[in-house]
Amino acid sequence: MGELPVNVRGVAAASVDASYQIAAAAGADSFWLADHLNSPYPRAVASTQYVGAARLMPDIDAYLEPWTTLGRTAGRHRIRRLRLGIGVTDTGRRNPAVTAQAVATLHLLTRGRAILGLGTGEREGNEPYGVDWSRPVTRFEEGLATIRALWDSKGALVTRDSPFFPLHNAVFTLPPYRGRWPEIWIASHAPRMLRITGRHADAWFPVLLFRPQDYAAGLDAVRSAASDAGRDPAAIRPATLFFAMTGRSRDEIDEALAGPFAKAAALNLPGEVWARHGVAHPMGPKASGLQDLLPQALDEQTVLAMTKDVPAALLKESILTGTPAEVIEQVAVWRDHGLRYAVVCNASAMQPSLYRGLAATLPFASIIRRLRRL
Repeated sequence: MGELPVNVRGVAAASVDASYQIAAAAGADSFWLADHLNSPYPRAVASTQYVGAARLMPDIDAYLEPWTTLGRTAGRHRIRRLRLGIGVTDTGRRNPAVTAQAVATLHLLTRGRAILGLGTGEREGNEPYGVDWSRPVTRFEEGLATIRALWDSKGALVTRDSPFFPLHNAVFTLPPYRGRWPEIWIASHAPRMLRITGRHADAWFPVLLFRPQDYAAGLDAVRSAASDAGRDPAAIRPATLFFAMTGRSRDEIDEALAGPFAKAAALNLPGEVWARHGVAHPMGPKASGLQDLLPQALDEQTVLAMTKDVPAALLKESILTGTPAEVIEQVAVWRDHGLRYAVVCNASAMQPSLYRGLAATLPFASIIRRLRRL
């Protein structure tokens, strides 16, 4: 189960605590936090006028730092000890040596429960903070190699040439937990990143894939790359991160999908997905969506104008929607296309009504329970 760790009025980590407890009670295997400096959704429509959750989370850009928060979560919740993952961090704004230390620390403190989700990141979390956004895939590959080099060094000094992260007599002596380093789950979509995943990942972990057939094609590419690298393709876990919009009735869900806040989420989808539904992405047909969007720079009227014609079908292609039974049917189709591990994040807080968003907690917990039986 996944969670967006946004600061909550009164108790900063209240939503994280509640989500972890739901995950544990529903029998989830793992608990994941997103890693952002600010929200990938436009702050201009994240007000009580458009989304009920804004009454509890007054600033959608106020993200908690995930490694610190996961450490707190591990120490606070001891009844069911779920695996803990970051879904996902990037190799641009955080030096990979620091990431290697953070996840190795969490792995030791939790007795082997840490998972490192890695991706290239997004422009909104790099460029505004002075981090070079050019060549993100090359930077990612070098960051991944840096993490592996430090983990595999066994305390020996490491010197490694790199255009981004050169090492000169670097030392890393934190030990693996019982001889095992954290698994690395890679979020990848495009051909080059899929090849990197096949060569190096423990799991393929894409976010915002849109159709089961796209997933099957990507998984084939990952497995082919693994085979070419002399790895066992079956050793790479086929996973993904879903967002799910659920509720007590179909009418409540459809009403939420028609709201400005839910429609604004469509800006994170690429132009080709918009085109499949007969509408043009406001940033052009070749817009990449999440990776290059700068949502914090958009004002309210601009967001409303950009998204006024977003059809519900476009949103339904990018997130799971419906009653628990309907959502499970949708995931079953993905299972039939190769998926074996689903991390689901509750998007029901996008409801215009705070009451309806909170009431969706029970059907969402039902989804988590039913997933274990798929």
